[in-house]
Amino acid sequence: MASARRLSYLQALLVVSLAQGIRGPLLGQASGPQPLELKEVFKVFQSQYNRSYSDSAERARRLDIFARNLARAQQLEEEDLGTAKFGVTPFSDLTEEDFGLVYGHHKSLGKAPNVSRKALPEGRGESVPSTCDWRKMADIIKPVRDQKNCKCCWAMAAASNIESLWGIRFHQSVEVSVQELLDCDRCGNGCSGGFVWDAFVTVLNNSGLASEKAYPFRGDNNAHRCQAKQHKKVAWIQDFIMLQDNEQKIAEYLATHGPITVTINMKLLQHYQKGVIRATADTCDPRQVDHSVLLVGFGKSKSRARMRAEGAQAGAPAPRPRRAISYWILKNSWGPNWGEEGYFRLHRGSNTCGITKYPLTARVDQPTKKRPVSCPP
Repeated sequence: MASARRLSYLQALLVVSLAQGIRGPLLGQASGPQPLELKEVFKVFQSQYNRSYSDSAERARRLDIFARNLARAQQLEEEDLGTAKFGVTPFSDLTEEDFGLVYGHHKSLGKAPNVSRKALPEGRGESVPSTCDWRKMADIIKPVRDQKNCKCCWAMAAASNIESLWGIRFHQSVEVSVQELLDCDRCGNGCSGGFVWDAFVTVLNNSGLASEKAYPFRGDNNAHRCQAKQHKKVAWIQDFIMLQDNEQKIAEYLATHGPITVTINMKLLQHYQKGVIRATADTCDPRQVDHSVLLVGFGKSKSRARMRAEGAQAGAPAPRPRRAISYWILKNSWGPNWGEEGYFRLHRGSNTCGITKYPLTARVDQPTKKRPVSCPP
């Protein structure tokens, strides 16, 4: 905790230095001597996140990447229209390409299953509450998982979806096996990537999932033999559906049925610390989604969002709107030390980072007669 506070303090000092003229060189292409403030921040970063490098040349390269990432984080904070704070994170020594390869889907986006988007009855919009947070109900949302270097956000999001819906439907607390989804998956590629529908198809084919305790997560990239038949099932799904690409309808379903999975563009999450992200299509393309997470709620921020004034000069204070900012609450799979204790918030109402592209959810029920399921073409 003391290390985290020191890192935040040193980062604040460095931002002042950046504003006074260091920022230019950091954004340049050439490597070179770095300011003392930056080296101190990097040293604390290494200690806090247990980073070590093979040799001095690699350390110098990572320091240069770290410097560029801090400059990028400062730029993002200036451009963001929400209340988000960007800065040092566990991924600050990675290039954008490194980050995408390790934490993205890393699989060409295939065709989603041939399921129609679920249309909710008209005229129910007034039933959507102003706020909703399923974390406030006991034993519904399980602790934040950490996918480590395994590209299994798709499996973790699906597992979290099933756990929460099972708790709501049957008042039973369960933690299901992510490793079973990886080992027994016929459609995705285990730790090499996949999509939420791959996980749901696996659950249907296996007639349920074992518990996390019985079939624990390994988090490595080795291929493992499927052991589904060796373990008792603790949760099942009836089927899965895709919701309409409409944020009001998504909110209505979330509030009345429970958490759902969404797949977003994760580009800005590399530098995210806290607050509500409200990006533009230029900074977070809603068409390029590559990371699956669990949508657990929505609300309104007491802090007012930044708003750009037309013709405003660079560096001038941004005018503040009178209204608070609406947001979605999302559960990530990068451990509780990232973001807001493992969670993050996106602006609600502007399809930020493509949140409406693939809103998928399982429907849970007791097991029924098994039906054959095929991978999507």
